[in-house]
Amino acid sequence: MRWSNVWGRGARARRAPPRANDFSRQLAEAQTSGAKIVALATAGDDATNAIRQAYELGLMQGDQTVVGLLIPETLPQQLGLYVSSGVKLTTAFYWNYDDKTRDWTERFRARTGATGTMFSAGIYSVVGHYLKAIEAAGTDDPSAVIAKMRELPVEDVFARNGRLREDGRMVHDMYLAEIKRPAESTATGDYFTILQTIPGDVAFRSMEDGNCPYVE
Repeated sequence: MRWSNVWGRGARARRAPPRANDFSRQLAEAQTSGAKIVALATAGDDATNAIRQAYELGLMQGDQTVVGLLIPETLPQQLGLYVSSGVKLTTAFYWNYDDKTRDWTERFRARTGATGTMFSAGIYSVVGHYLKAIEAAGTDDPSAVIAKMRELPVEDVFARNGRLREDGRMVHDMYLAEIKRPAESTATGDYFTILQTIPGDVAFRSMEDGNCPYVE
C-alpha cells in the first residue's frame, strides 16, 4: 500500500493513506512539533485537503513554513490565495516567468481558454523535442530518434538547460516558488513568485546514485 508523508523533518514524519479526507491529527502534531518546515509529500486532492486543513488549524498563520512537493497552479485556483498564500513549492514551469513563457501562454489561452500548467507545457516540450529529433535524424526509426533526443539539448518554453540522460531521466532547471498573497496577484492565474532557480544537477538525482540497471 502506498503512503504519503504528511509532515516531517529528518526522521520525524507521520503518514496517512492516499485519498484521506482528514489530516487534522497529523497536522496538529506537526503544529506543536517545533519543526520549522512542514513538508507535504502529497498531490492532487490529498494536497488540497491537507493545505485547506492546515489553514483552518491556523498553521499557515504561524511561524512554520508549509512546503508542497507536488503542487501545480490549479491548487491556488481551487483553494484561493487567502487559504494557500505563503505555501512554498517546486515547479518546472511558470507561465509568467519571462517573455518566452508569456508568449507561449498567450497562444495556449487563445486556443484552449486556459492558462497552461507545468503539465501542459511539459507535454508540449516532449512532443516538440521528439519531432525535432526525427527531423535531425532524418528517420523515425526508434533507435536513431532516441539517440538524437539524447544528443540534442532541450531548450524551450518548458525546459531550460535540459538534457535527456542515458538512463532516461530528463534533467533541467527547476524553480522554488511561493504562492502569492491576494494583494500581490495582478492578473488571472498570477499565483506564484519565483524565489530561486535550482540547477538541474542539483534538482535531480545523479545517474551514479540512480544505479539504473540498463546503463552499461
